[in-house]
Amino acid sequence: MNFDSLGLRAELLRAVGEQGYSEATPVQEKAIPAVLAGHDVMASAQTGTGKTAAFTLPLLEKLGKQPGDRKLRALILTPTRELAAQVHENLRNYGRHMSIRSVEIYGGVNINPQITKLKRGVDVLIATPGRLIDHMERGTVDLRHIDTLILDEADRMLDMGFRPAIDRILRSLTGKRQTLLFSATFSKEISALAHKFLNNPMRIETAAPNSTVEAIAQQAITVDQARKRELLSWKIGSENWHQVLVFTRTKHGANRLAKQLEADGLTSAAIHGNKSQAARTKALAAFKSNKIRVLVATDVAARGLDIDLLPHVVNFEIPNVPEDYVHRIGRTGRAGRDGVALSLVCGAEHGLFEDIRKLVKVPIPTEVIEGYEPTEPLSRDAGKTNQRRGGGQKRGGGGGGPRRSAKGGGHRGNKGGNNGGNGNSRGRGRNSSRRAA
Repeated sequence: MNFDSLGLRAELLRAVGEQGYSEATPVQEKAIPAVLAGHDVMASAQTGTGKTAAFTLPLLEKLGKQPGDRKLRALILTPTRELAAQVHENLRNYGRHMSIRSVEIYGGVNINPQITKLKRGVDVLIATPGRLIDHMERGTVDLRHIDTLILDEADRMLDMGFRPAIDRILRSLTGKRQTLLFSATFSKEISALAHKFLNNPMRIETAAPNSTVEAIAQQAITVDQARKRELLSWKIGSENWHQVLVFTRTKHGANRLAKQLEADGLTSAAIHGNKSQAARTKALAAFKSNKIRVLVATDVAARGLDIDLLPHVVNFEIPNVPEDYVHRIGRTGRAGRDGVALSLVCGAEHGLFEDIRKLVKVPIPTEVIEGYEPTEPLSRDAGKTNQRRGGGQKRGGGGGGPRRSAKGGGHRGNKGGNNGGNGNSRGRGRNSSRRAA
């Protein structure tokens, strides 16, 4: 469906065209008319299919019909700083020809500049729950006139323990409002949240729950935990990968892996919750501009990273929650473009990966690379047990230092790391013999 037929004003259509879009995605086609008609909406769509525009465009259309008195009328809650920044950027891009003022607030930065912006008057507030609570307690935000509430990536907010904060925020909104809940996945907890706070919502699903985008080529390699880093360096170098987003489970593991990849000759940086917002923004900007080749992240970055044409996502460690896999790999294959999602699976993660296979319901080809044959036994429950207890296998950087395989291929990923597609000069080339796992 063309955007012209969705009932949006000329200023919005002009901005959409300037962003290079003419045809609405399925979630936009269904959600925009529903929002404009005044319905509460509970929408699920695959990551990367345009959910943000599905609520920002009709929100801007509504705000354009209201008096410009700079009373805060719309609140958008997001789980992470990165997602708040992404939503704010989209809102500004689509509202560039309208007189709409928006502000983003989140933790990890000085609160005083945010207070100053709020005092000037604002139409739309994009916030993480924790920082919004801070402002509410200080009396620096006025929520009395909110008539549109949007919960973006609501399932992630629940996963991150924000349910008490969300309940507190929603209970403070006393006036009549329209509530929109958008997420890539649905769960019983999300349905319960919607039942409590949404009024007879219109449910919109554009794909099977927890499904993945067809444009993403999903792959898996079984390999011992201690050799994951070695294999990853070789893979990036030998196949000349650029812009590789790598996910680990822990902050320490992200830091360690980034340092090890740097030692292999691959320019790398890490982002996670312990990094300052300035450091996270700087690392992401360097990654987007190809100044660094590998960005190592924890799941805090699985939502909100919108990188044009991101070609590769790697699960260096398999997520403990299967739904997180959907969000991780959804960073690639966006807007219909092709992408590759590679998972490195050790024996203790076998059970976790089988849970992912059941969730996504699509075949994920799994292989063994010659010279990296796994020796660890497959375990159905070991990975889960270790995650619950916080112990077990080593995590993060892939164990010890460089090791040579029994087949004579040294890891030395830096041979291809900086010089393009030569790969491991003594290792296995791209056409190495492989066998199905």
